[in-house]
Amino acid sequence: MRITSELWVSALMRRAFSAGGFAAVERRGSTEAGAIFVISRTRDGELTLFGPAPQATYEDTRPHERLFAELVRASDPEAVSKKIASEERFDPDLWVVELEIEDPQLLAELVPVRTP
Repeated sequence: MRITSELWVSALMRRAFSAGGFAAVERRGSTEAGAIFVISRTRDGELTLFGPAPQATYEDTRPHERLFAELVRASDPEAVSKKIASEERFDPDLWVVELEIEDPQLLAELVPVRTP
């Protein structure tokens, strides 16, 4: 059984603070099952947007785990905003959480996206 999006985001934020980082919910989505997008901001201002990994990456894992894939990497916040706006048209119940932490891999399971 998969935990709710709200509980998962709460745990993510606690892990970020425990690791000496910062976390903030930018957009609150569906409590039960909203998709979660994570923006990682580095000290030099680079932004990376992570979103739910494609279903193909779940082959060898339990279906209740949340896996994330890199969607956008940019120094321009507008590029990240455009991608989030695009995702909102598809799923208006999504969550957006911003993190400022050295290594987001410590907080969430990030997977490489296979390109054809």
